[in-house]
Amino acid sequence: MIVDTLSNRALYQGLHPRLHQALEHLATTDFSLLQPGNYELDGKNLFVIVNDYQTKAPGTEPFETHKRYVDVQFVVSGEESFGYLPLAQQAPLAPYHEKHDYTEYAFEANRGDASFVTLKAGMFALFFPGDMHMPGTGNGTQVRKVVIKVLW
Repeated sequence: MIVDTLSNRALYQGLHPRLHQALEHLATTDFSLLQPGNYELDGKNLFVIVNDYQTKAPGTEPFETHKRYVDVQFVVSGEESFGYLPLAQQAPLAPYHEKHDYTEYAFEANRGDASFVTLKAGMFALFFPGDMHMPGTGNGTQVRKVVIKVLW
C-alpha cells in the first residue's frame, strides 16, 4: 500500500506504465464534471469508477483483496478512512470472485491487527494485489471518490 498526494505522482512513474497513466489521468481530469459511473481508459486494462457516497463505520464492510488489479483510490472531495491489513493467514468469507477480481474477509476476526489511514481530498492510496484493504469508512461523511483499476 502507498498513500500520497498527486503532487508526488512522479515518484511512482517507473512502477508500471498503466499506473503512470492512471495517476496522470487523475491529475488532469476534473472529476466534478463527471457523473458517477464507469469509464474505460484502455478497455479492461485500465478503467475508472466514479462514486458518490457516505462513509460507514469501520466493520460494516468487509476487507477485500484483488489478484489482477491495483486499486488507485483517489478522494476528490470529503475524506475517508481506509483499513489496511497485510494478507497473512486470514480466511476468506467466500471463494475468490474472478469476474470482479475480489476476495472478501471479515473485519471482526482482524479487528486488533487493522490500521486505518484517513485520506483527505487530493490524496490517493495504491492497493496492490494482495493488499488487504477496507475502503469507505468514516463518520458518515459525503465523499466523491475515483477508483482506477490498473491491470497489473
